Amino acid sequence: MSTQISAGDTAWILVCCSLVLLMTPALAFFYGGMVRRKNVLSTLTLSYIFMSLIGVQWVLYGYSLAFGLDINGLIGGLNFLGFQGVGAEPNAAYAKTIPHELFASFQMMFAVITPALITGAFVERVKFKSFLLFSLLWATLVYDPLCHWVWGQGGWLKEMGVLDFAGGTVVHIAAGFSALAFALVIGPRKGHGNVPMEPNNIPLTVLGTGLLWVGWFGFNAGSALGANGVAVNALVTTNTSAATAGLVWMMLSWLDGRPSTLGIATGMVVGLAAVTPACGYVTPLAAMAIGAVAAPLSYYAMRFRDRRKLDESLDVWACHGMASSWGTIATGLFATVAVNADGANGLFFGNPAQVSIQILAVIVTIVFSFGMTYVLAKALNMSIGLRVSPMEEEVGLDISSHGERSYS
Repeated sequence: MSTQISAGDTAWILVCCSLVLLMTPALAFFYGGMVRRKNVLSTLTLSYIFMSLIGVQWVLYGYSLAFGLDINGLIGGLNFLGFQGVGAEPNAAYAKTIPHELFASFQMMFAVITPALITGAFVERVKFKSFLLFSLLWATLVYDPLCHWVWGQGGWLKEMGVLDFAGGTVVHIAAGFSALAFALVIGPRKGHGNVPMEPNNIPLTVLGTGLLWVGWFGFNAGSALGANGVAVNALVTTNTSAATAGLVWMMLSWLDGRPSTLGIATGMVVGLAAVTPACGYVTPLAAMAIGAVAAPLSYYAMRFRDRRKLDESLDVWACHGMASSWGTIATGLFATVAVNADGANGLFFGNPAQVSIQILAVIVTIVFSFGMTYVLAKALNMSIGLRVSPMEEEVGLDISSHGERSYS
């Protein structure tokens, strides 16, 4: 297989690396605005620290486990430890027109933000050292293997023909259902359901939403790994799904009272998460349908979670897990080789088998990520403990965990 570096493709993926990394501070703002004033810095730190933690883990061994030489379809080998052999030459198996090191770096940005998404489940009560250990274990035992299954050469789901353009399974379903599992183990915040827990700064969340939307173009369109027509289609479908879901969420919240600014922002993120697996395989009209269905699905999933009195604090499960489960299945409905010759046709284009493959991928991802996270969280809770003390929680994690205040 011939490989030749393209200056245009390389420049585009360099930009996309920056855009996807921007999503982690954007997520920090998105989450930081929704917590109480006494926990803003703590919440920001839970996202930001992944730029350091996974920035080191990925180079040392994470990339090798995810994209190294296949071992029985389950995990990558250790041939890329410390980025050995990951240099300026393209890797024909993954990206023929950009340096191998750039592909690995682009994938690193996905590995950084995925565990950061989970933090929405346990803000305002998690012990920082327990969180760090959990995050490192989760990245190694959940994210890296799942990444290999879906995207690594020889990965068993990839070999089966699963379509996941930019991380519906690997990122959003995994993070969403892991968040649900962790929330079940750590338990609700003190006073949850009885005392007001108003967001401290909704404009901060709105700013985070805008930056996430911009960054998502790098996330989704960059996954074409080239400056080409598939990248353009991914950008348009990403925008269309987010726009549609934002409008539908606005109407749903209007029917329930008033069109909430926080709700509209949430709906936009739901549309972005939903279209992520599909964006490089479906048309803009299909993306509109994906966003239109994702909004009520997540909206009523949040209502269900409320009724169950489960404190999955910032709705990672409803917004990412549920939306992207639908998006992954919808890929099996709407995918067409007219958009991407390297993909496959879905049910509506004469290939009903693709839906079964997509559903299997969703089930496998849910069971694996939920199960592994539950076991990890339980083990840590029984050993070093997951929660801060009631007094530390009352004071707020900004002071009790980090010795600083967000506002004077």
